[in-house]
This record gives sequence, structure tokens and C-alpha cells, in this order.
Amino acid sequence: MSNKVVTLGEIMLRLKPPAFERFFQSPQLEATFGGGEGNVAVSLAILGLDVAFVTRLPKNAVADACIRTLRGYGVDTAQIVRGGQRMGIYFLEAGANQRPSKVVYDRA
Repeated sequence: MSNKVVTLGEIMLRLKPPAFERFFQSPQLEATFGGGEGNVAVSLAILGLDVAFVTRLPKNAVADACIRTLRGYGVDTAQIVRGGQRMGIYFLEAGANQRPSKVVYDRA
């Protein structure tokens, strides 16, 4: 019998300027996904464990991309409930030298 790890929690859209640029130095933002429980699910799946992620995501293209990303890492997404109006977003400005990183949250 194999064991399965289940993580429950919010996963958010992460928007970040390229490299170490500040929020308004760049006209571009890189879009990825993150959040503690989602990051744990992906990390454990990469290590070869059987992992499922449980959350609620809206029915839109951004949430579809999030689910595809999780599946691409081998995370079971069958228990993700679709509903609600939006998913949380966070903006990350990577620190450089003496400047610390900044995170701005816009949670659903």
C-alpha cells in the first residue's frame, strides 16, 4: 500500500519583474505560481512522492494555467474545487546587495 501526501491551502499568482529590477523599473512582469502548500506539494512530487493538492480556484485561464503547472510537476489536482471570482496575487521584488526583497499581497 502506498501513502499519499495531501496539502491544503491557497496558491497564488506570483508576478515579479525580471532579475533584480524594482517593481516600476521594468515594463514586464514574470508570471509564475507560489504559496507555501503548493510549493511543498511540488517539492515532494519532484522527490517522487505521491502528492495531491487541495484548494479552490476560479474558472478562468489563469487558474487553468496554475493547474497545468501543478500537473506538470506530477501533483494530483483532482480535488481542486473550481469556483469563486479570483485567486490571490502577490508581487515579488527580488532583493539585490543590501536591498531586501519586497512582497506585496493581494489575496482573494
